[in-house]
Amino acid sequence: MNLGEYMLLSTSSLFVIMDPIALVPVFLAMTPKDTPKRRIYFARLACLVSAGVLIVFALVGQWIFKFLGITLPAFQMAACVVLLLVALDMLQAKPTSTRESPEETEAGAAKEDIAITPLAVPLLAGPGAISTTLLLQSKATTAGHKIALLGCIGVVCLASYVILHLAARGGKWLSPIAMKIATRLMGLLLAAIAFQFLLNALRELSRSGYF
Repeated sequence: MNLGEYMLLSTSSLFVIMDPIALVPVFLAMTPKDTPKRRIYFARLACLVSAGVLIVFALVGQWIFKFLGITLPAFQMAACVVLLLVALDMLQAKPTSTRESPEETEAGAAKEDIAITPLAVPLLAGPGAISTTLLLQSKATTAGHKIALLGCIGVVCLASYVILHLAARGGKWLSPIAMKIATRLMGLLLAAIAFQFLLNALRELSRSGYF
């Protein structure tokens, strides 16, 4: 596989598996009362973190998994738990707005977790994206391929940021009622994604002969 073909394969595979376009409704539903500026901040932080995670796995991911004794099914199950906890909050439409008092400032700081978890991990840099990165890394036969893989990760994460940035700007036109409906619907969808991660893990364990 020449360098051009490898770059095309890497970029298209990562973009499809990360699927930032499908993430837009979930992103807006998780930030119903945030300003566009605050949403853009979440999007930027999430894309930077997801890029960092994928780059780390592209460089030393296989060694990390082997050193810690972690399997991909175990990672998928952990992602299932994280997404399910967020989905339950969304289904109950719990308030998550940032406030000004000392107590609420602390709560507002905790809201940064939406950008890191679950937006960056596992929604963007989830088990699928990580396993795809590891697979692409195994196909990198030259130094040029390895450098290209890092560049492709950066390009896909930049494209994801552009998409979420546009969504953050456009989200201000949605009515509060529409956002409440979207929050519950996306919470249900997020719960389904969580259980899909679990099913994928169980399927992988079955193929490996664990049961």
